[in-house]
Amino acid sequence: MKKPLFYALALALVLGVTLLMAAEINVTGDWDMTTTSQRGPMTRTISFTQTGENLTVKMPGPNNTEMTGTGTIKGDELEWTITRTGGPQGEMKFVYKAKVDGDKMTGTVQFGDRPAREWTAVRKAK
Repeated sequence: MKKPLFYALALALVLGVTLLMAAEINVTGDWDMTTTSQRGPMTRTISFTQTGENLTVKMPGPNNTEMTGTGTIKGDELEWTITRTGGPQGEMKFVYKAKVDGDKMTGTVQFGDRPAREWTAVRKAK
């Protein structure tokens, strides 16, 4: 009788700590995102606004425009989509996926039928 109670309490503790850790992640703010292209590394500032699990993302676009997208954060994993219109290739969806580790992120971006590109980001100091 004592073993099932012990296992139940241990499971509850692990789940509680996991939920607490997930609740602590908040990516709101500015991040320096670095991607590597044929032209070499490129760093730009992206901005997140997080409300619960919902994200709004603002990123610089072509010709000094701003692109805005939406997504979600679940635990330490983010995903958001930005749709770019008006370019020579028509409408393009960029799907970003990331894993957060404190003030750092690593992820990929997939657009069109091109291979996914890796990127990293670091939270900017306030």
